[in-house]
Amino acid sequence: MLWLRKLILLLLVFISHEYEAIAQYAIPYTSLVVPVYKHTDLADPLYSAQVVTSWEVPEHKKAKLLIDIDAPFSWHDCIVQWNIYPGSCPTNMLCESGVSCDEYQCTEVRSSYSYKNFLCPQVPNNSPGWGFCSCPVNVVNPITGSCDQGLLNYENLFVTTSNGRNPYDGFSVPTPNAACLPSSSFESFPANVSGVMALSTSRYALPEFLFQAENIVKAIAFCLPSTTSAPGVLFYGNGPYYFTSHTNVDIRSFLSYTPLLNHQNSFGYFIGVNAIVIKRRSIEVPINTTTKLSTIQPYTTLRTDIYNSVIGRFSKVTKPIPRAKPVTPFGLCFKSFTNGTGVSLKVPNIDFSLQEGKKWSISTANSIKQVTDDVACLAFVDGGTTSEHAIVIGTFQFEDNFLMFDLENSTFGFSSSLLSKQTSCANFNFTIVPRN
Repeated sequence: MLWLRKLILLLLVFISHEYEAIAQYAIPYTSLVVPVYKHTDLADPLYSAQVVTSWEVPEHKKAKLLIDIDAPFSWHDCIVQWNIYPGSCPTNMLCESGVSCDEYQCTEVRSSYSYKNFLCPQVPNNSPGWGFCSCPVNVVNPITGSCDQGLLNYENLFVTTSNGRNPYDGFSVPTPNAACLPSSSFESFPANVSGVMALSTSRYALPEFLFQAENIVKAIAFCLPSTTSAPGVLFYGNGPYYFTSHTNVDIRSFLSYTPLLNHQNSFGYFIGVNAIVIKRRSIEVPINTTTKLSTIQPYTTLRTDIYNSVIGRFSKVTKPIPRAKPVTPFGLCFKSFTNGTGVSLKVPNIDFSLQEGKKWSISTANSIKQVTDDVACLAFVDGGTTSEHAIVIGTFQFEDNFLMFDLENSTFGFSSSLLSKQTSCANFNFTIVPRN
């Protein structure tokens, strides 16, 4: 019996050591991270995030997908192929497994999580020539507003992890759903951008799948670059977040927070703006107006009544600055050269007065757009008298601002311009650090 007691004791010691090792193990990442690129080859700037769309394709197939915080699901250049096996996919193409028309994902996406656009026609379960019982879905081109059809698929993404300072190697995302469309659907997109990354609140948007990863909190944070020469950054997860210019400062310490609001029939993000303040004078925003956040709209758009008040006030406080003829789509422009000498315009901040007394300051870098060598304009545009949303805050106002969508607590974090903190969105270190 003595030997049995010794054996039991040894087993207990071994088990306790195993539990101790598990307890001491700390997952080395807190977020997922991808680079963000600015594209200026179209009329308006757009922004993409680079992801690996297939880990199994030789050399890993990287794709740049347009960032869209409204889209209900992602879609990109690929083909649906049934019974995929090595060598079955055409050369230089990305093949994905299809969602069948009789699977619940097909029904849910088409009935509850699809694009809301009355111009899109109804789609049958199985379009001629598509193959088996596939699941056609409508998509809306965020650039042209036109409708197109794709096939719902089971995606195969590979994401990179991060501790907030550097990327690590990553892992595959468990079968998110997206849609495949032909290459011709992306002719209106910026060069080398071949899809749309949906970052909305939809159940079939990409975040819902990424948050299934261990240790990833439901939060999205991004920093749009103001230059094409270096990438910005997009995080999935609650941080911390560090930039090379502030190696010991968590960028979250720069953030103020305001509640995220729901809006009927939209998967996008909304906040409450109570007033727009310019040099201590408040322009009241009517009660129950909606303020939408957009990664597609290039400049902040204001309903005509609000726009006229903002233009009037801003004109008054910038009266000493010489005017220039307005350049479409802007209504107020300035001469940015005086006596042949380049002058950096400095104008008062435009402050969004938010709920709970918070203030989002739009400084000169995010309010004045240099449109020619000698003309700069106020980067706010007239949205018309019947615009659906009274205020739509656009991407020019996002550049070099760190923004965080905390979906756990339904709050929106904003830094105002990072330039005032002697940093920018192009200061994340994308050098991959191997795991130990």
